[in-house]
Amino acid sequence: MTDLLSSSPLPQQVLGDAYDKLALFHDKLEKEGEPRGIIGPRDVNIIWERHILNCAALVPFLRAEMQNMGGAVNPPIIGDIGSGGGFPGIILAACMSDIPVYLVEPMERRVEWLHEVVSQLELSNATVVRARAQEVIPGQVISEIRHLLPKNFRGFDVATCRAVAPMTKLTGMMFPLLKSGGKLITLKGKSVEAELEKAAKEMKKYGAVSPHVYDAPVAEGLESTRVLVVKKK
Repeated sequence: MTDLLSSSPLPQQVLGDAYDKLALFHDKLEKEGEPRGIIGPRDVNIIWERHILNCAALVPFLRAEMQNMGGAVNPPIIGDIGSGGGFPGIILAACMSDIPVYLVEPMERRVEWLHEVVSQLELSNATVVRARAQEVIPGQVISEIRHLLPKNFRGFDVATCRAVAPMTKLTGMMFPLLKSGGKLITLKGKSVEAELEKAAKEMKKYGAVSPHVYDAPVAEGLESTRVLVVKKK
């Protein structure tokens, strides 16, 4: 099978300088993704649209939210929680080479995959952390991974994820990992408003405030996706 967008200029137009690295990622997914359980058989001919360009739609929102955080000496950091095959973390690291991205994933085979991808794409700003979300809570970080996180780690400025859990569960998983004033910026489906309504109690408990849902363009002629941005008090 051949990806429907492999002969299209759209990926390069959308990804710009990150295209070459993500084309390598695309090739690896196309050859190894299905047999290694990273993507499903129905995804092999839509890797660009479903996985890479869809995740890249987060980048403008991350840039907008992070532009006032940190600086050249102390750049803001992203935690991609439940990174899996690298969605969206690998795409974010390739598109935002100036921002440290931590790929947090507990499953050994996926961690092995992420290490391979980070090495092959030469993503010097990406760090793979084999851990569950609760093992990277500031003040509770397990000793085995402490050296992988920033010195005096106090939480992520931004946490991202894709298809990890509904907001009722995701809130308690993600917000303990964020600094005060940090933000959850995540890809969500059409039912995101209903998820927010059901999660109101959990969000209040964890200081999750000011949720905003945006329609995020993916590329010309492709269906847009939805991005949820929520702040931590």
